[in-house]
Parts: sequence; C-alpha cells; structure tokens
Amino acid sequence: MSTVFSPLAATDLSAPARHAAQRAAMLARQSGGKLALVHVLEKNALLELRHLFAPHAEVLEQRMHAQAGQALADLAAELGRAHPGAAEPLRVDYHLHEGTVLSSIAEQAEALGCNLVVVGAHGAGFMHHWLLGATAERLLRKTLQPVLVVKQAPLLAYRKVLVPVDFSQWSLRAIALARSVAPQAALVLLHACEIPFEGKMRFAGIEEETIRQHRLNIRREALARLDELAHDAGLTPAQWQPLVAFANAPDLILEQEEELGADLIVLGKHGSGMTEELLLGSVTKHVLGQARSDVLVVR
Repeated sequence: MSTVFSPLAATDLSAPARHAAQRAAMLARQSGGKLALVHVLEKNALLELRHLFAPHAEVLEQRMHAQAGQALADLAAELGRAHPGAAEPLRVDYHLHEGTVLSSIAEQAEALGCNLVVVGAHGAGFMHHWLLGATAERLLRKTLQPVLVVKQAPLLAYRKVLVPVDFSQWSLRAIALARSVAPQAALVLLHACEIPFEGKMRFAGIEEETIRQHRLNIRREALARLDELAHDAGLTPAQWQPLVAFANAPDLILEQEEELGADLIVLGKHGSGMTEELLLGSVTKHVLGQARSDVLVVR
C-alpha cells in the first residue's frame, strides 16, 4: 500500500522556497494527502525590531504579520487550485507562527500530524543558510519525520532515485519511502564497498592477484545481498538496478548522481553498529551540501 503524504512545507516566502512548497503540493496531490504551509516569524528578529524601532515597533510588527499572512494565503490558494486531470482541489492549510524557526517547524509537524517535512535548499534569512552545516543537522535531529530538501524546480515527478544502502533494517525503510515518494521512478540501489585491511595486505606483501580476487568476492557478495534486499522490499527486476563500487561513499553518491541523472537521493540512518546515530557527520552532510538533486533524509 502506498503512503498518503500530508507534508509540512516550511517557507520563508522567498522565490526559491516556493519550489519546496510546489514539490510538497505535488507529493500531497499524487498520494491523496493534504498540505500544511508554515511560516515562522523569527523570535530574535522580532525582539531586535522592538528594540530598534521602539516607538513604532507595534505598528511595524502588525504590518509584518499582515503581509506574511496574506502571502501565505495567496500561496495556499495558488497551490490548492485543481490541476488538469485532478478530481478536486488540494487541501492546503497555512500557519503563521512566532518563535525559533527550527523548533517551530518540528513542533508544527508533530502537532499537525504531518509525515514529511519539506524545505528549500536556498532562500532568504534562515533558509539562505540552510545547508551551511549545523542548521541542517539541527532540524534533522529535532524532527522524527523524514526531511526532503528541495533544490530543483519541481517540473515533473521524480524519475530516477538513488538509494545508498548498507544492508541494515534502515535500508528497507529507505527503499519503501523512495517508492512512495516516487512510485513511477527507477530505483538505483547503491552500495559502497571497502576491503578491510587492504593497505596492511599490501604492506605485508600479499600479491595483487590475491587482493583482486578478494575484491571480486566482496563485490559478488554485495550484489547477492542487493538482490536479497530488493526481493525483501518487494521490487521487481524492472523497478531497480544494482550499483556496487569500491569508493568513498560520499564521492561515489555524488558521482553517480551526475552520471545517472538522478533527481532524488534518499539517505538516512547508519545501520551497522550505530543504530541511534544519523549519518550526518560524513555522508549526509556532504551530500546535502554538494548534490544538485533533491535529497530526502530518513530519520
């Protein structure tokens, strides 16, 4: 059974953030869900405004609320209009809040029962700094919902999805989510291999042919495990393709994103021995910063 997405789209009302709202609307519409738009008036910015413009702060603050509320209403109306072929308009609710941006987004996603948080990769203010390190990590740690970072204008449904896997239980969750977000897309299941102690083997004088055979065995085992994983995920041969390589995982992901023309990358928890840690310090943070495609991070 496919997932019905009721996403929360966080917007700073900038033009780039509109892409995130449009993608969220597309996902809600294709799955039969509803969309919540959230704009947060940053608490510290309001405090600074009250301090700098004390005699006129109340009027200015009221104006900011009114303008933001109208912009949200306009965006909700635009996104909710029925598309050609759609049975009915999309339900779009909008919410204007004061507070700390990241906490407000996470709290609203929980309170509204949203099962996906969608944000833009670029924008003004908070969103402008979204991918500059700690901000991405902080939001991903604050919310239990998957987070979709939108980098491209959503002209079409996702067509090719790259899913790096480590054969943990999380891998099945990532594949299931990828299929729900992109039900018509071709999936590429990618596994980055490494040879334990390869450097020490060479230092010990092990012949290159022996090391090469060892590589072949590791690759053969990885391909067999990918087949098993795909079977467990309910994928037919026509729905996916395997990709196994000996490479640094972040570099391999970005290289294959470019080579395959992937328009979505699905990342998430590290499963082997670190079941409570998000793979943020290395792979996810690097891919979030460098990828051209949208990135979905599974919590």
